[in-house]
Amino acid sequence: MKLFFSDLSKLIKFRLTFLVVFSASITFLIGSRMQVARGEVPAIDWGNWMILVAGGFLVTAAANCFNEIIEVDLDKLMTRTKDRPMPAGRMTTGQGLVLGLIMGMLGTWLLGKLNLETGLLSVFSILLYAFVYTPLKRKSPIAVFVGAIPGALPPLIGYLAALGHIKHFMPVDYEIAGILFLVQFVWQFPHFWAIAWVLDDDYKKAGFRLLPTKKRDKVSAWFVFLSTLVLIPVSLMPTIYGFGGYYIAGFSLIASLAFTWFAFKLLVKMDIESARGVMFCSFFYIPLVQLILLFDFIGK
Repeated sequence: MKLFFSDLSKLIKFRLTFLVVFSASITFLIGSRMQVARGEVPAIDWGNWMILVAGGFLVTAAANCFNEIIEVDLDKLMTRTKDRPMPAGRMTTGQGLVLGLIMGMLGTWLLGKLNLETGLLSVFSILLYAFVYTPLKRKSPIAVFVGAIPGALPPLIGYLAALGHIKHFMPVDYEIAGILFLVQFVWQFPHFWAIAWVLDDDYKKAGFRLLPTKKRDKVSAWFVFLSTLVLIPVSLMPTIYGFGGYYIAGFSLIASLAFTWFAFKLLVKMDIESARGVMFCSFFYIPLVQLILLFDFIGK
């Protein structure tokens, strides 16, 4: 039983799935606060929140499952992935496909119950991540840009899911949802590239090309550094557009500057240890920024 849960966790990439669901669930609460502020609902609908969490978990798990089916032969080549259930031979690709389809269909159905946009975005996310980003990883560094799109959809999905059906949507909702998407979209570039820098030797065994120049060099380090600089003004957009207070502005500025400092150290030292600093900073950045925005959100 312990091995079963361990394999299931590896199959669905539990930590990544948890982060995705966390992001969507927090922005669902932000969207719910907007509805409460407008007087459209008396309180947060926790039943819908649970549907989002369950549906988001299943959809993300399905996308990761399809990713591993496609990359099963490549996963056998890399140290960090060779013990996953399919490359290790403890699960067949047919079994993985059945699990992925069940999770994907059930998750999409659950998210579709919240509203049409949420259901359609979930399908788009699975298709883009599993069937465009995954094969592109061996062909071009542009894969990072493509992968950043489904990676930034959870806050967009979470916010729109809170608003119910289309009659509740207002232009400001699309503005807020778009900014939440943009913050997570930009964040993913230093996040992805830092991971690619740390794991480059392992990635090369499978032919993955995720660093901007396909290698650990000064140009790739500059890309990481510049992407953290772009994140500074983007992270302030909630306050600039009036739905975030000064607390989130202050924290976002400090966190973005810290992110930039770690990226600058990578630019100067060009070593794996500095890349780990960028990577670990990225792990904390998004969940903390979204949590503080939840508590410092200003409804319109």
